[in-house]
Amino acid sequence: MWDMDNIRAAHHNARKGKLHYREVKMVDADPEEYLGRIQAMLRDKTFCNSTYKVFVKRGRRKDRVIHKLPYYPDRIVHHCIVQVLEPIWMAGFISDTLACIKGRGIHRGAAKIKHALRDDTEGTRYCLKMDVRKFYPSMDHHVLKGILARKIKDPDVMWLLGHIIGSTEAGVPIGNYLSQYFGNVYLSGLDHWAKEVLNHKYYIRYCDDIVILGPDKPGLHETRRKIEAYMRQRLKLSLKDNWQIFPVAIRGTDFLGYRFYPGYTLLRKSTAIQFRRSMANLKDRWQRMPPISVLSAVMSYYGWMRHANCLRLWHKYIDEEIRSIVAVVCDKAGIADPLERRSV
Repeated sequence: MWDMDNIRAAHHNARKGKLHYREVKMVDADPEEYLGRIQAMLRDKTFCNSTYKVFVKRGRRKDRVIHKLPYYPDRIVHHCIVQVLEPIWMAGFISDTLACIKGRGIHRGAAKIKHALRDDTEGTRYCLKMDVRKFYPSMDHHVLKGILARKIKDPDVMWLLGHIIGSTEAGVPIGNYLSQYFGNVYLSGLDHWAKEVLNHKYYIRYCDDIVILGPDKPGLHETRRKIEAYMRQRLKLSLKDNWQIFPVAIRGTDFLGYRFYPGYTLLRKSTAIQFRRSMANLKDRWQRMPPISVLSAVMSYYGWMRHANCLRLWHKYIDEEIRSIVAVVCDKAGIADPLERRSV
């Protein structure tokens, strides 16, 4: 983990998109000096977690308390850890764990649900949708260290992980690069138990949001009670009270930003409303916006909508005026028009 090649790779990966950071410029000015210090910290076990900068990030659905660490040395050290341990952790994850894993993510999960609803109508008549109450703040340090120790036997690595875990009084902080991995490791045992002991074929988890598709309501109610008991007894977690069991053909499964029905998929209502407002705002402000912002405003929604049945919604708001704006911006920037001959 403190091999210099690993540390150089960690700096290279951690600095992506952050070249304007003062600390990145500092390390780039004398990498041998600063990366050498990190090597000494890890080798001699003198690394000390920096003080968090804590702030609240406002969201459409809820606010989140974010803990931010300095780029040097913390972010680089976290990448040093992940580069070594990620293959070990990945080997223990089920294929239906989706969040923060390379090659997976939202659209892989969307494809899994679509295929399940299409290929097994009787086995996916009902949906159990639930999520964990205050997942990251509620993760128990002792439980997390025990789960990590089952795979990681190196005492020096466990010292480093324990030091980072203990940098907060409770839970793991949202904003830490390692926290997303800790979250997947923490719930990995539940994933295996649900798939291999409860025998749920259609179990999908994205972070702490869980969807299970099944043939009947009584079976899913029993599953929910068993999962709640498992979380309470083994993980010291609890489910939110807003869990739901419903017929998928009537309500659709609201998950991963979409609403899934047998045979078709729609955008989540809040996303569709935001899309409409964004296009109206673009018409008013596009002349004062950088070209990349204009294109991003349109194409980010294209990326979402191309995985759903949204042709009417797309043509309603990507009208001639929006297409003309994009064409003018692309012409001035000397780049190809991404909307030309493209639809969802």
